[in-house]
Amino acid sequence: MLAAEHDTPDLPEDAAALRALLLETRAQFHSLVAERDALAHQNERLQHLLLKLKRRQFGTKSERLPEEQLLFAFEEIEATLAGNAAEAGKASPTLRDTQARRRRAGRGRLPAHLPRVEEVLAPAATACPCCQGPLVEIGSDSAERLDVIPAQFRVVVTKRPKLTCRACAGVVLQEPAPARLIAGGMPTEATVAHVLVSRYADHLPLYRQSQILARQGIEIGREVLADWAGTGAMEVVPLVRRMREILMTSARLFADETTMPVLDPGRGKTKKGYAWAIARDDRPWGGKNPPAVVFHYAPGRGGAAAWRRHHRAGAGQGPHHHWTDLDLCARRPALCRASSAGGDVPLLARPRRRASAAPPGALPGHPASRCLCRVQ
Repeated sequence: MLAAEHDTPDLPEDAAALRALLLETRAQFHSLVAERDALAHQNERLQHLLLKLKRRQFGTKSERLPEEQLLFAFEEIEATLAGNAAEAGKASPTLRDTQARRRRAGRGRLPAHLPRVEEVLAPAATACPCCQGPLVEIGSDSAERLDVIPAQFRVVVTKRPKLTCRACAGVVLQEPAPARLIAGGMPTEATVAHVLVSRYADHLPLYRQSQILARQGIEIGREVLADWAGTGAMEVVPLVRRMREILMTSARLFADETTMPVLDPGRGKTKKGYAWAIARDDRPWGGKNPPAVVFHYAPGRGGAAAWRRHHRAGAGQGPHHHWTDLDLCARRPALCRASSAGGDVPLLARPRRRASAAPPGALPGHPASRCLCRVQ
């Protein structure tokens, strides 16, 4: 009984002070409850994520999630966790301040090339509240936020006035109509470029682009956008060829391939094609040339297809005369011997995996081994 009386905290005798203490305790209680609920939601989502990871790593092949679906799951879980944290922050000022400090510590800096729009929030009072004297600025606090201007479509109206002479009969002067990228079509060059970038750089299908245009009241079907994309792609062919010519003059090149589904007419199915990437990136070596990559389609990744790809790409134009892909060396040693007969191979893609996979006894005379020595 004495121990219980000793543990009892000292409470104020004044009713107002006691009421203030009760309100403070109640606020702390609600803050702790909100934090507990947020942690419970986070734990539940993390458990769900863990089950997905286990399913991907150890599940049967038919039950494993593709990598794209797994990324979607990550995004959904992270967004849900952020929503729960924001809801808990509204109920707990302490938790809200902690979240704000964490964001400030990890948000980094915005790029310097972005335009800055300054908003000045000056006090309404222009005189000192004590002596009514004039106020002098001694400094300012500034904070940056990332803003965006939504894409806005506009109509370019081209007018061509007709001029005539009142004194001379039959004299009419008018500027000729400018050439259009899409003959008889309505898009400007910037519109076609926007469709191509959205489709191939941002992976936005044409039917979704059509839906985005429909929200602006612009009814353009997917088939029309496909016509724009095809015509625009043909117009950039000379640019791609020129980029490939410039790449082939580089001292170091990387080559690799990736699979892609290709329509197979007559079968109603798709077949596997290969997009070969010819890339240059001299930044790790302090090079002055900008990084660049050109893709080249081939129906297969066999030796004949790769050999045709090398020669159509213009191999032999660089200062080292020849370059190759070490995956090709591992699969087709004869082709590599022919490709490297006229000079050294400067740099190759994925050398170590293929070279280490070769039999130890065959490594000294294997073309991949000689190329690996050049890389090392």
